[in-house]
Amino acid sequence: MTETKRINLALQGGGSHGAFTWGVLDALIEDGRLEFEAVSGTSAGAMNAAILLQGWAKGGPAGARSALAAFWGELGRMAIASPIRRTPLDRLQGNWNLDDSPAALWADLIQRTLTPWQRNPLKYDPLRDLLTRHFDQDAVRACHQIKAFIAATNVATGKVRIFTREELSIDALLASACLPSIHEAVVIDGEPYWDGGFRGNPPIWPFIYNSESADVVIVEVDPPGREEVPRSNAEIADRLNEITFGGALMAEMRAIAFVQELIDKGAVTGEFGERLRKLLIHSITDARTLGPLGAVSKFNIEPEFLDHLFQAGRASATTWLASTFDKVGVENSIDIRARFL
Repeated sequence: MTETKRINLALQGGGSHGAFTWGVLDALIEDGRLEFEAVSGTSAGAMNAAILLQGWAKGGPAGARSALAAFWGELGRMAIASPIRRTPLDRLQGNWNLDDSPAALWADLIQRTLTPWQRNPLKYDPLRDLLTRHFDQDAVRACHQIKAFIAATNVATGKVRIFTREELSIDALLASACLPSIHEAVVIDGEPYWDGGFRGNPPIWPFIYNSESADVVIVEVDPPGREEVPRSNAEIADRLNEITFGGALMAEMRAIAFVQELIDKGAVTGEFGERLRKLLIHSITDARTLGPLGAVSKFNIEPEFLDHLFQAGRASATTWLASTFDKVGVENSIDIRARFL
């Protein structure tokens, strides 16, 4: 009989790089040895989480894989209408970045000079249209097998807002993915929201209070570090973006490492000590594939690029299962201090 283990999934945001997460989820579901108790996500991670729940509610594991494939497949087809494309030289060299794309450079200039209200007075949002076709609110909220925690940042207070499965909607997903340089704030119940990555990319703490499983598998699409100092404006902007959106995760990991040390040393006893929980942290990523990709490539939705990331995600998850499955439920599979402190 195949052993199954329950885990929590934490899915980072990252635009089209979320196709890597799609590949990871596809492989984990296909393997069948992991049960998902809860999933948290931000931006593209939120989209993956919602579509996962929707497909699961309608057709179980196979339904989840099918729903994710349909969502990302249509996103790739939308590239036909997108002017932001790689140059012929980039295609010839196998470069997935868009740093030299004339349309991307023009879009960057427009973003620096015009506000979201001035650029898009009609409020056209292709992502909303995509979610309208693929997001089934009733199905998501009916997926009682898996909990969900989706992060957005309250513009007025600067605090994180966690939307639970019962609160998920198209507006909640758009709020989680709302980059203020591109879109105007998404207003929900009178409160304006921006991208959840500013306060949790992805959020970990909801698992502490709402999940019985101690294992958290973080699917990372942003590289944790860079060996070279960025020099060009594009490289500086890329690294600043990574540091900004990685700050919240780093702070949470620091707190988790501190609590783990207290528990391991028996430093806290009594009622408070009994309330402390030790989380077991794991990570699935692929620095070799994701590291060379700049921030602008997150707007690349060419089908070939999405498939490239999907295949990389599947390969990374398969490797992780082979090397790490036995550690699930037993111990951390990464050195938290070395990675995040």
